[in-house]
Amino acid sequence: MISVIIPTYNEETFIGWLVHYLQTYGGDYIAEIIVSDGGSRDETILLAEKAGAIAITSPLKSRAAQMNFAASKATGNILYFIHADCIPPVTFATDIIYAVKAGYGVGRYRTKFISNAFLLKVNAFFTRFDLFICYGGDQTLFLTSKLFTQLKGFDVSKVIMEDYDITSRAKEQSPYKIFSKAVLVSARKYKLGGWLQVQLANFTAVRSYKKGLPSEQIASTYRKTLHL
Repeated sequence: MISVIIPTYNEETFIGWLVHYLQTYGGDYIAEIIVSDGGSRDETILLAEKAGAIAITSPLKSRAAQMNFAASKATGNILYFIHADCIPPVTFATDIIYAVKAGYGVGRYRTKFISNAFLLKVNAFFTRFDLFICYGGDQTLFLTSKLFTQLKGFDVSKVIMEDYDITSRAKEQSPYKIFSKAVLVSARKYKLGGWLQVQLANFTAVRSYKKGLPSEQIASTYRKTLHL
């Protein structure tokens, strides 16, 4: 059974629709859908609960902490982490179940942006490869609960790059699956910041992470680059 975990902060635009979608296509494979909120000021929690999700407020606001908190409440033997503005294939549940049965303890999809912009199509093309730059949360991520426990979950000291970190660690412990299908991802970040600025922010964050710079410093530089 799959426990779907969605970390949120002010996601009222997407959350209700996404929960309905996951319920509809996940069917009996879904143990629960847990929305772990970071203190939204909008109606994210209300809409999540109305749609049928379990909505909880994390003691700490950060994706790593929010996802760990939700995982501690999950009952499924598979954890599926997905951002609120992502739409997985309609076959996501069976894809993940079959991958786990085949021996994969961790895996993700490719990306397809909800945009016709050529440069975003180029970005999406590279997500078919096993590259560190493609370990971000937009591709969504599944892990068996056993592997997640072995890894001690997300590193809460990582206020950014937490998904890159756990994927890197998980790959050392288990076979890694990249599905040939793609998750539809909102292009809102690129519309707000521009393709070049987002690429610069991502490149700088990855390079800084590789250099071992403090997570808070990486996050601060990322926000400044995108004027957040």
